[in-house]
Parts: sequence; C-alpha cells; structure tokens
Amino acid sequence: MMEYLNGVNALTLVFVTILLFAIAYRTYGIFMANKVLKLNAQNVTPAVEFADGHDYVKTNKHVLFGHHFAAIAAAGPLVGPVLAAQFGYLPGALWILIGCVLGGGIHDMVVLFASVRHKGESLASIAAKEIGPTIGIITGIAVLFILILTLAGLSLACISAMHEASWSLFTVILTMPIAIIMGLIMRYRKNSVGLASILGAVLLLVGIFFGNDLMQYDYIENLFHWDIKTISIAIAVYGFLASVLPIWLLLVPRDYLSTYLKIGTILMLAVGIFFVHPTLEMPALTSFIHGGGPVIAGPVLPFIFIVIACGAISGFHAVIATGTTPKMLGNEKEILFVGYGAMLVEGFVALMALIAACTLMPGDYFAINTPVDGYQAFLLANPDLHTVDLPHFAERIGIDLHGRTGGAVSLAVGMAHIFDSIPYMDDVMAYWYNFAIMFEAVFILTAIDAGTRVGRFFLQEMLAGVIPAFKNKNWLPGILISSFLFTFSWGYLVFTGNVSSIWPLFGISNQLLAACGLIVCTTMLLRMKRGKYALFSAIPGVFMAIITFWAGYIQIVDMYLPQQQYLLAALAVLAMLLMLIVFVGAFRKWYSLLMTKTEFTDMYGEKVKTLVDR
Repeated sequence: MMEYLNGVNALTLVFVTILLFAIAYRTYGIFMANKVLKLNAQNVTPAVEFADGHDYVKTNKHVLFGHHFAAIAAAGPLVGPVLAAQFGYLPGALWILIGCVLGGGIHDMVVLFASVRHKGESLASIAAKEIGPTIGIITGIAVLFILILTLAGLSLACISAMHEASWSLFTVILTMPIAIIMGLIMRYRKNSVGLASILGAVLLLVGIFFGNDLMQYDYIENLFHWDIKTISIAIAVYGFLASVLPIWLLLVPRDYLSTYLKIGTILMLAVGIFFVHPTLEMPALTSFIHGGGPVIAGPVLPFIFIVIACGAISGFHAVIATGTTPKMLGNEKEILFVGYGAMLVEGFVALMALIAACTLMPGDYFAINTPVDGYQAFLLANPDLHTVDLPHFAERIGIDLHGRTGGAVSLAVGMAHIFDSIPYMDDVMAYWYNFAIMFEAVFILTAIDAGTRVGRFFLQEMLAGVIPAFKNKNWLPGILISSFLFTFSWGYLVFTGNVSSIWPLFGISNQLLAACGLIVCTTMLLRMKRGKYALFSAIPGVFMAIITFWAGYIQIVDMYLPQQQYLLAALAVLAMLLMLIVFVGAFRKWYSLLMTKTEFTDMYGEKVKTLVDR
C-alpha cells in the first residue's frame, strides 16, 4: 500500500483538496451556521451597535475576509507543513484535510460567534462571563503569554526573510502607503471597494515587477539594505502604529491588499503544478515517523498535530476571532464566509506549502533543513539521503542553501523550482526565489499588525481592573500606553534575540490555546441549549487538549530535561498548568449546565439555561 502511495502526482492532491474543501463548505459549514450556531442576520452586531469609527467599524465582508485571512495566515501554514514533511507527505496531508474541516474551521466559527455575542470582546472576557472571573483572569494571562511569544517569533521569522533582501523589504514597505490610499478611498467614497481594490492591486504589481529593477541602482539598493537591528526596530514601530491608528486607515486595507498577493501567489503555484505535473519525491512515510529526525526530534504522533498548527487548527486564530474581526462584522451570517471560509483557504495554502517542499528530492530537503554542524553525522547515518539537485539550485540562485533551517528557505526553493519548470519561465529561478521570500515576509507581517492590536485590547481589558479609565476603549492615553507596553514586551525580545530560546514553546502553547477556544465556547453553546450540537465543538476541543498535553509531556521529559533546559521545561509546565485550570473549570461548568433545568429568554429572543452579562 505504501509503495502505491509513493510517487503520487502533486496535481492529484490539489484536486482532492479543492473538492473536499468545496463540499465541506457547502455541507458542514452551512450545517454549523444554521443548526449549531443558528446565525441570524437580524441580530445587531457589535460593529453596528458600538460603531466608533476607530475599532468598531462595519466592514464590507470581502474586505473583512481579506483582513481576517491575512491576520490568521502567518508563518504557520507555510513553515509548519514544510517542517512536517520530515515524516513524509501523508501525515501532514491527512491532518491538514481532516483538521481544517472538522477542527480549525469549527474553532474559528465558534470563537468568532461567541465574541460577536459578547460585544466583540476577548476570549478572556468570554471565559470570565461564561465560566467565572478567576478562569477569565487565568485565560487572559495565558493568552498574553502566548501572544507575546507568537509575535516575537513571527517577527524573527520576518526579519530572517527580509534581512539583506532589499527588493523584498522595498515591496513590503510599499504596501503601507498603498494601504493608506485604499483606506481613505473606501472610507470617504461610497461603494468604492472595487475602485480601491483595482488601484491597490495595480500599484502592488507595479511595485513588485519594477522593484527588482530599482534595486539594480546601488544607491537605492543601499537605502533598503537594512541590518537586523534596524528591521527589528522598524517592525516594532509598524506594530505600534497599526495598533493605535484607526483600523480602517492602515491595518485593514493593508491586510486586504496583502491577501491579493497571498492568494494570487498560491493560485500561481497551483497553476504551476497544473502545467508541470510534479511528482511528490518525498515518500508517503519516512523512517523518521518514530522520532529522531533532524528537523523534528519527536515521533509523528503526537507531534504532527503540533508542528502543523495554522494550516489545520490554531489558537492564534482565537486571538484574531475575538480581537479585530468581531468588531467589524456587519452581519452574523457572514461568520460562515469569514470564519469557516478563511480557514479553508488557509488549509489550501498549507497543502500547497507541503507540496512545494515534497517536490524536492528528499536528500535536498534534509540538506537544507539539517544544521550544518550535524549534517555529516546525519549523512553517515542516512547515506541514501545525499543531495541531488541542491548544488544546481544554489548555483542558479546564488546562495549557499545548506543548513538554512526553519522551513522558509526550503519552501522558497520548492516554490522557485515549480515556477522555474513552467514553460517559458526557465532561467529565472533566482527571481522566483526572491519573490517567494518576499511573499513569506508579507504573509508574516499581516499577523504581526493584527496580533499587536489584539494584544492592546487584551492589555486594556486587564488594566481596566486596576485603573477604571482603561475601560473606555476610546481613551487615547489608554490606547497609547497599552499599545506601547505590549509592543515593547515582544519588541524587546526580538531586539535582544532572547525569544529564540523559548520559540519551541509556541507549538505547545498555541495548540493549548486552540483547545481553550473550543472548550470555553462550548460552554456558551451548552448555556444556549444547543444540546447534542455542542459536541461538534466539544469533541475537537477535548481531542486537542489531550493530544497537546501528550506532546507537552514528551517534550518536557524526553527533550528539555535530558538537555538540561530547565527554563524551557518550567515555562512549558506553567503553560500546561494554566490551561489545565481553565479546562477543569470549564468541565465543571459543563456539568452544572447539563444539570440545569431552568429556562430564560436572552436579548436575542433565544431560550437559554442562564443569563450572563454580555
């Protein structure tokens, strides 16, 4: 059976993915919208009820889809599947397809729904109202901890992509003034989304195609040839500005604009696969499924569920779905399109990233992703995994590709390899490689801006418990202070590089947060008398909790402690303990709600078991 699955044509996997996701949206997604969540277009959303022109802004659903997709689709759906290719293409493909449909899409819909019904507030606020104040505080601390690690790690990935890459940096910077122009047009000209979209897309394409030519002039190239420290400061400054400026001016239009580049590039990759018909050179399963691989030390079970996060299910999505997006949703019915739809598109992105990595020869893949100092030992233990095309790729691109770990480079090489094989596209592999690096940087930066704004929301809510003035979301000093404190917290880690030692915690923490989002919001569904329908969020939530605790235990006992990484072990235990307290509190609330026989009518006219403060 495994021999039959080896050497599969990549085009077959693309068609299977498109067909499955289309069916899932039209059946399971609509079922969740109508039967489980009972979305009602007549309900007033927070974007309308609390409209302030700054954070609460009713937004066109296509623009909002662009913002939401750009915010949730960061490094995860690109890097995670590439790293998971170590196990072979089959485990990653199955988890993306199944996890996205039954886990990630449900998570994003349910969490977004819960926030919309709770005035667009955070997951911590929802937990406090649905479960209890103590659980809300613990959830808030855990979310802030995870969010700081996430943004610092994403920033480092973005810096790695743009460091000494002048053309990429130029294009990324160019998206900012273009976004402001689009934001002004959509804000002050009625029914102008189409005009702003066309103008933005044209300006972006001009910047992409002529940016490389501009870099041929030394004085321009030097202008955008920034060192690591400069980029570190610039990213923090951008994050701060995106978190304090009106959301319609910079953040939303830039994310919307970036979505054109993201989806456009992925569609180009799909077209490339259609023309090239590449074979998946990576076998269905490798010898590293039992652990001991150079990329991921643990076994395929349970680590496939941790390494591939955003492409299947991700706790970071809960941060966005209870942060910026619910404050801009104009119609409850749009939760299906924005929540479930964006998750399916991200799953497709993850599949394409996996395919790009798996079209490389296995020896080339491992040569890129194995640290240089350990490569000879790896080659002695695995003599059949020698390089094949890598020297040729390195010569054409002009960069030494050995030991470029982290997944970003192997993805860029895989994408460039496919693009370069398209008819009439040969001899431009270096161009495609740099384009792929720029594409990855844009992907990551759109999560940093939205994540920073959401972090500001979280911090404002927590500071309001000590300083009542912070309860006023429009109080300018509160906005500036909370934004500065939060941006400084992750920006300092990026500037000093300290986050590199604790980045491995992100995988465990992120998936625990995904389980938290599902479990907390299941509590709300039980309160709203959804009965057996609550199982559709409860089952994936409990599954993710169990699988992540399992992975966390292995990581602590078999990896951190033997290597005397006691700080990492302690932080991992802390993250797991905080989430365990939240889960136990939620399960106790589940039991209480199941035993409750009373019935009330809430402000939406629905029958509920108990009433809670919105």
